[in-house]
Amino acid sequence: MGLERKWLLMGALALAGAGRLGAQTQPNLPGPDERYKADILVVVAHPDDDTAVSTYLAKAVLDEGKRVAVIFTTRGNSGPNAVGMEQSKALADVREMEARRSLAGRGITNIWFLHGQDTATQDVLHSLETVGHGEALEEVVRLVRLTRPEVVMTWLPAYVAGENHGDHQASGVIAVEAFDLAGNSTSFPEQVTPPRSHLGIANYGEGLHPWQAKKLYFFSDASHPEFLKGHGPVYLASEMSRTRKVPFAEINRQAWKEYATQIDFNEEVLNYFLNLPDYLVLGKSLVPSPVEADVWTGIGERPVPYAALPPHEEPARLGVTLELGGPWEFYRQFYREHGLKPLENLVRPESALGAENKLWVPLLLRNDTGSAAEITVHGELPVGWTGDTKDAVYRLDPGGAYPIEVNLTAPAGWNGRAPETLRWTAQRDGAEAAKVELKVFYEFNGVPQ
Repeated sequence: MGLERKWLLMGALALAGAGRLGAQTQPNLPGPDERYKADILVVVAHPDDDTAVSTYLAKAVLDEGKRVAVIFTTRGNSGPNAVGMEQSKALADVREMEARRSLAGRGITNIWFLHGQDTATQDVLHSLETVGHGEALEEVVRLVRLTRPEVVMTWLPAYVAGENHGDHQASGVIAVEAFDLAGNSTSFPEQVTPPRSHLGIANYGEGLHPWQAKKLYFFSDASHPEFLKGHGPVYLASEMSRTRKVPFAEINRQAWKEYATQIDFNEEVLNYFLNLPDYLVLGKSLVPSPVEADVWTGIGERPVPYAALPPHEEPARLGVTLELGGPWEFYRQFYREHGLKPLENLVRPESALGAENKLWVPLLLRNDTGSAAEITVHGELPVGWTGDTKDAVYRLDPGGAYPIEVNLTAPAGWNGRAPETLRWTAQRDGAEAAKVELKVFYEFNGVPQ
């Protein structure tokens, strides 16, 4: 039999055998990398922000065996240094190591740092700009898909009296967006595209999978966090760790010790931070769970499907309206867009004083009538306040809007005074058409308002 004829015969027999045996068995593909699987993903802004939920994280990791991962949207390249001269990029290097050591002491080693600028502001819109909103969101979605958390925890996206750091708020905004996008295969689709060969080099396609987390929790840097009670579980630093046999406050102390650059206060203030309860707010749950139940209530092993956001309608505006603008206007839209019903009335509009007793208040005046309108805006302020205190007249076309920037100064000697309410009214043709109120706390926490 000739060689050519022999090969043809062998090929025919092989094809016939393949037909009898069926299709070729598919090769095994590796699953997601289990080294990075997280039960809880914490998204915060700065190294040391994790201390705001240190008690719960210690309980979850040390006593319950949960896997926790942390994303910092900045490396903390701004702010004070209580132990050395290092600043700027050098300070960021120091603070990154502080965070890694602090978290490692609580059994947390999967940690990522993004490239946002640590920005001294209380305005979330400013911080979203300096964090690089789009790039940061892409990366957090990527890390949600890599870590596949059951629970996402982050700063409360709201304007509060307290530290109210804009970077804190921005990390909360980005975490909410990532929670809602990571399960959608059309969001950053290059991340969930299979590579042509995972063993090759220079592939396109990142090989991740869409992932829908089950719960979203918030915590706050408000100076009066008691208003969070009843909106989620509370974890007390006075409780004993089952495995460490010490109160969680003592574990918190060890966590804080690693953040030496940030301890520019005395032992009394440190003890205040160590013993603060962890008040959590349940923002979303895709599994059955009472609001105040433990974080892990209702969470099973099975993944949940992508939860698309339901459509919503913007409330109709009629006549002349006057509302708080700037961050407050953003949050009104943001809560509706992302289905954050629990947050819509969680915090009444409030603020605190900036440096030198200053207060900035953005107002938004609208004319949703069918004709041009001449509108007078009148402020009702406590005695002694100065700045933009005179009535102002605005002429708005039909459907027109005007952003008003109000800058005020509180009187000296305000320390210890009870909060007061500032009011502005919009008057048309001598009659009141709209009113807005802002509760102001007489306190200052160091971040420019």
